[in-house]
Amino acid sequence: MLYCGDDRMFNGVVLSTLSLLKNQTEPLDIYVMTAEFTNKRDKFTGFTDYHINKLRWLLREHDSKSSVTKLDITGLVMNNPLTANANTFFTPYSMLRLYADLVPELSGRILYLDADVLCRKSFADFYHQDLSDVEVVGTLDYYGKWFFHHQLKKFDYINSGVLLMNLDLIRKTKLLRKCRRLCKIRPMLMPDQSALNRYSHKKRLAPNRFNEQHGVKPNTVFHHFSANWVMWPVPHTVAVKPWEQKKVQTKLGLHDYDDIYDEANRIIQDFE
Repeated sequence: MLYCGDDRMFNGVVLSTLSLLKNQTEPLDIYVMTAEFTNKRDKFTGFTDYHINKLRWLLREHDSKSSVTKLDITGLVMNNPLTANANTFFTPYSMLRLYADLVPELSGRILYLDADVLCRKSFADFYHQDLSDVEVVGTLDYYGKWFFHHQLKKFDYINSGVLLMNLDLIRKTKLLRKCRRLCKIRPMLMPDQSALNRYSHKKRLAPNRFNEQHGVKPNTVFHHFSANWVMWPVPHTVAVKPWEQKKVQTKLGLHDYDDIYDEANRIIQDFE
């Protein structure tokens, strides 16, 4: 499993990890990719060792065979800056996954999750699917599929919040290298996602239940708390994140995660 983010994402990663533990029986090897950033909008602090150790304790409390590894790639980012998209609406951490092929600790199949993704059912079949000649597996982006196309299929634009990546093949095809080069020279609204869709010609589309971006359904495996458009009274986006417990329970009317919130609140309070 791979998460990318700064230290402010600790609560999100805790919730996401607890949701994985609840729905999966296999040991989890979690990698947290982070870095130190300063751009025109903010100064970002990488995941601290303190929070990594607490996350490690959390996993081992559930399964002694599980592990957490911190990947601080500040040096890689400084040596290979994605200059044209350093100050976009999204934080620079949204592009960290594009460096995964340069990290020797990562190999084989890696399941990347945004920190605002919660698991609702076992993902074993999704994770263990055959990846022969497949670089990435993802689901269609709920909105982007209507506006962006990169292959001959009518719908082919995937959301990058849940990605099953075949890093061994990606290193051979140089997919992520191409993505980094594009992000370095061309400003884009959604840099990492746009680059991945442009250059991934060996991708597989999975059913929406593996990255449900618009509410939840009985068969949803991964619930992605992404922004949604609301047309009244004026068109605007609304984003409720999983760590906003009260909003999840009141605005979304979701109490499916109450047990996870109870454990997360205990853990976070004990750690802070």
